[in-house]
Amino acid sequence: MTGGLPSELARWADKIRGYAEEFGLDFPEVRFHLLDWKGINEVASYGGFPTRYPHWSYGMEYERMSKSYAYGLHRIYEMVINTDPCHAYLLASNNLIDQKLVMAHVYGHADFFKNNLWYAHTNRRMLDEMANHATRIYRYIERYGYEAVENLIDVGLSIDNLIDIHSPGIRRQPRPPDPALEAEPKTVKRIPSKEYMDSFVNPPDFLAAQKKRLEDETKQARRFPVASERDVMLFLVNHAPLETWEADVLDMLREEAYYFAPQGQTKIMNEGWASFWHSTIMTRRVLSDAEIIDYADHHSGTVAMHSGQLNPYKLGLELLRDVEERWDKGRFGREYDECDDRTRKATWDLKLGLGREKIFEVRRIYNDIGFVDQFLTEDFCERYKLFTYRWNPRTERYEIASRDFAAIKRQLLQSLTNFGQPIIAVEDGNYSNRGELYLRHQHEGVDLKLDYARDTLANLYAVWRRPVHLETALEGKGRTLLTFDGQAHIQKRLD
Repeated sequence: MTGGLPSELARWADKIRGYAEEFGLDFPEVRFHLLDWKGINEVASYGGFPTRYPHWSYGMEYERMSKSYAYGLHRIYEMVINTDPCHAYLLASNNLIDQKLVMAHVYGHADFFKNNLWYAHTNRRMLDEMANHATRIYRYIERYGYEAVENLIDVGLSIDNLIDIHSPGIRRQPRPPDPALEAEPKTVKRIPSKEYMDSFVNPPDFLAAQKKRLEDETKQARRFPVASERDVMLFLVNHAPLETWEADVLDMLREEAYYFAPQGQTKIMNEGWASFWHSTIMTRRVLSDAEIIDYADHHSGTVAMHSGQLNPYKLGLELLRDVEERWDKGRFGREYDECDDRTRKATWDLKLGLGREKIFEVRRIYNDIGFVDQFLTEDFCERYKLFTYRWNPRTERYEIASRDFAAIKRQLLQSLTNFGQPIIAVEDGNYSNRGELYLRHQHEGVDLKLDYARDTLANLYAVWRRPVHLETALEGKGRTLLTFDGQAHIQKRLD
């Protein structure tokens, strides 16, 4: 069954919306759609959108989810997409208590999408935009053939993480120079002097150094790009030797990558916020005595930790609860932080009642990195027994590496930075004056996976159509240059 809701579910959707508004949540219209398991897997394979461009990866994802559902390994209870109105999908086979929980969860997501600053630049009409992308790509398939378009999409999807996720809010590129100010070429200024004093007033070595400095500045001004370009996809769209339709396809993939980027930047906060409100709404407004056990069973499954893996629902929910409690009791600020009396700190309660106001502020301002960096405390790590782990090749299993707070926080922040993926920027689009592409990896203590790097270089070559170089650092080998010239992969040390 698709579209609309049965009368009982529609009635509960209205009631839960009212409860959410009563607690101060602010969201656009939410439209619920009821789907069977096949339908919800189909929509999920398309990233939550009913219409996308054709690509084999969607079929592969649908097959994976269908088998996982059949074997009881996973079950999609809901999906919600960041649009206005906000569309949410419910699984028809859920029982009523599950549907109530899911609807409360959805209203939490809808509030987060609307009010979190990291979503401020997203296209709220993306449902229509995705359909528009599909129509344009189908036209290209009719004109240029399925294989040519599919190959380009393969390449585009392999590099759609090479974007600058912070660019909507940050100006990285310097402003172009004013042509009027650059009309006269720069020359070394000489101080007027008598001929016999000229070598003292205008020393030749000094003039030569000044001339070289001006030449270097001129060369820098002509650099292409002017500064490092972290949005590699944009650089390719603007400067690669592409046909118009090829640039359009890559630009569409880039637009979709930017739409989904805030969801990766706020996974912990978004799921934690939705879980916080479904828990609050269900326990304080919705549940009857007969429903408590079923609700507790479902909720505990949502926030459970499995095999030591990080559960964003659990971490986000507990951190928000911790923030609310700390600001309610005044457990923040210099006086609290400098208190050495553990007993006093354990019973610290100034009864400020600022917790609810604080978590709404947190919801509005932070992404996952800022949230964890600002509010993950040593006390929280001890209370929830957090730890870091690593692979032990001798025992061939993962083992606890450290329970040190600094190590836990450092590893968690590292995994969240750029979604745990390498940061790569274009340094030179005309390397060695041969039209070759030179990129640099911002090394953060983790080496690139060389097989991934080589495949990515090959795909970049397919777009740039000239040799592509990537400067990185490898453990024990120092600065290293990886090159693909269209025929072979080359690796050489730079140090």
